[in-house]
Amino acid sequence: MSERYYLSMQRTWERAEKPEGTKEKGRRRRLRVCVATCNRADYSKLAPIMFGIKAQPENFELEVMVLGSHLIDDYGNTFRMIEQDDFDIGSKLHTIVRGEDEAAMVESVGLALVKLPDVLQRLQPDVLVVHGDRFDALALATAAALMNVRILHLEGGEVSGTIDDSIRHAISKLAHYHACCTRSAEQHLIAMCEDHSRILLTGCPSYDKLLSAHRRDDYMDIIHSWLGDDVKEQDYIVALQHPVTTDIKNSIKIYELMLDALISFNKRTLILFPNIDAGSKEMVRVMRKKGIERHPNFRAVKHVPFEQFIQLVSHAGCMIGNSSCGVREAGAFGTPVINLGTRQTGRETGENVLHVRDADTQNKIYHALELQFGKRYPCSKIYGDGNAVPRILKFLQSIDLDEPLQKTFRFPTVKECISQDIDHILETQSALAVDLGGTNLRVAIVSMKGKIVKKYSQPNPKTYEDRIALILKMCSDAACDAAVNLNCRILGVGISTGGRVNPHKGVILHSTKLIQEWSSVDIRTPVSDTLHLPVWVDNDGNCAALAERKFGHGRGVENFVTVITGTGIGGGIVQHGELVHGSTFCAAELGHIMVSLEGPECSCGSRGCIEAYASGAALQREAKRLHDEDLLLVEGMSLKKDEQVTAAHLISAAHLGNSKAEAMLQTAGAALGMGIVNILHTVNPGLVVLSGILASFYQNPVQQAIRQRALSSAQGIHVVISELEEPALLGAASMVLDYTTRRTY
Repeated sequence: MSERYYLSMQRTWERAEKPEGTKEKGRRRRLRVCVATCNRADYSKLAPIMFGIKAQPENFELEVMVLGSHLIDDYGNTFRMIEQDDFDIGSKLHTIVRGEDEAAMVESVGLALVKLPDVLQRLQPDVLVVHGDRFDALALATAAALMNVRILHLEGGEVSGTIDDSIRHAISKLAHYHACCTRSAEQHLIAMCEDHSRILLTGCPSYDKLLSAHRRDDYMDIIHSWLGDDVKEQDYIVALQHPVTTDIKNSIKIYELMLDALISFNKRTLILFPNIDAGSKEMVRVMRKKGIERHPNFRAVKHVPFEQFIQLVSHAGCMIGNSSCGVREAGAFGTPVINLGTRQTGRETGENVLHVRDADTQNKIYHALELQFGKRYPCSKIYGDGNAVPRILKFLQSIDLDEPLQKTFRFPTVKECISQDIDHILETQSALAVDLGGTNLRVAIVSMKGKIVKKYSQPNPKTYEDRIALILKMCSDAACDAAVNLNCRILGVGISTGGRVNPHKGVILHSTKLIQEWSSVDIRTPVSDTLHLPVWVDNDGNCAALAERKFGHGRGVENFVTVITGTGIGGGIVQHGELVHGSTFCAAELGHIMVSLEGPECSCGSRGCIEAYASGAALQREAKRLHDEDLLLVEGMSLKKDEQVTAAHLISAAHLGNSKAEAMLQTAGAALGMGIVNILHTVNPGLVVLSGILASFYQNPVQQAIRQRALSSAQGIHVVISELEEPALLGAASMVLDYTTRRTY
């Protein structure tokens, strides 16, 4: 074995010295990557990687090997779709021994092992990419390992509950590198003593394509082409059932019961033929015995192109069977799924999957159809966030061909299943926070501890269409940046905006005058559909209170009020640890508490509101009035020719002894203090937190008003200044972090 190893390394070195395989001195040569695909299912996972490799000819040299059921007419000759994708197939290996029983599977593995050495010797790849848990993939991994070819295994560490587990884990032990889909899969690989520095948590590569492509405008044309012109969205079923090779007799029985239940359920059904595993021939006989191919409600097909299959699954009323697509890809769309038998019961699933493990009666399956058909569930991203391919390509580029090929195992089992390789493993759980202000649109990545990892800002567009487009672009760019470059896993999106918000529906009911065309806007749906993440929306004042509750002075305080003193006056009320919204989501409009019947006009149309006295806009208005009357500037102050008068000039004038400015500020402070006294008498909080740019200025006037005007039982209430730099962004993030971390993934 050692002799073979050194010979292999010598061949690798000789290839590196060939003129056509070299670059300038000091630069790495291209990595020769062979991607081997065995069937229609694994190609959907491998194709995005192949496109990514092909798009970087300066870094990679792609070789494509096709074997298994791709080359069988009964299974659609699916190698043609690889050619249609403009990939050059370097090797086609007929490796399937027909028979569709246990012996045929074993003979197929043996036939592949006979043919593979010549191909691998001819191609001499640096890395062989192998997917999943098929017996064909086991032959590939065995041959490559014995011929000293480095192996990257996709989707190792998962548990499904059949013989596939044994094959999958065997491939993992033969592989040198691992790209897995979920945190649990990563932990399983570490527990199997795999070197955690060679494990990359990527997500499923197929998610890169399906998350961006499943909302095509022509999806109804695709539905009609496969199911008929009279079929409506969410009014049909997709059925895909494979044999369980360790229990063929029972899996055929379940298949027969499923067909009977579907016939009785009387909905149009797209049914795909089973894969080539032992037992598939008997399943096809059952299908033909029941006349499924001629039944008016059924469309029986051998293969559907992946891009079209995405549309069919995402818009189906239900998916039934035991395909991994049901527990993996379908979850990204919220499509209801019925999983029959034990073939996938070990996998992680979203809320959309209903298991019928003991599918022993037609009635039980029929009842499951009644429960699931037509429902919609929250989209789940357990198996990926759409950024798997960039991670895998980066991982491939990091492979050092000069490192010894011999695998090393880590004994004993790692107790803390957390990778130490921060370049590859995304371990910072984070939220995407959006703050929609009158001037700027800001997006931030916020960690669980309230640290702003990165912040992005753009001017807020004036029209609805431009604003929505910019929000979606900024969020998408930030999510990709977080996934690929910042080692952050985004759990959801929190949005803070001015105006009145229905947080239950994610709808902005009425916005402030500063944000035009922003009323009766459903902001949750487009953001959730684009990012495939849960989305929370609330008013900016409420978000400031949430930020204090999670990261600021409000931690551990049952009842408190946050008052924002900025361009306007707003805030939030927390009672018994929960935010108060009110019956029409109008609670905590603190800026519009009236403190005078005949006061100045407020932006809300009323008079005498706190905001009309104490907001930044109100102070700016008074500063301009004094300036127009030539009563603002005093010694030590000056204004440039085109400089705009602001509230800061009024405060500066007061500090320099301008009596009129002092009087105006005293009135503003008294108005705010009186409003807060009203709040104390209404909800009796244990703490008042002042936030915003004017908070430090108003602290003393508010405390003085409480001492003079509040009931004795309320005079001991503390008034503190917020220490948070970005309360709106942190509050938006807290909506995500508080909710998602309650779940166990």
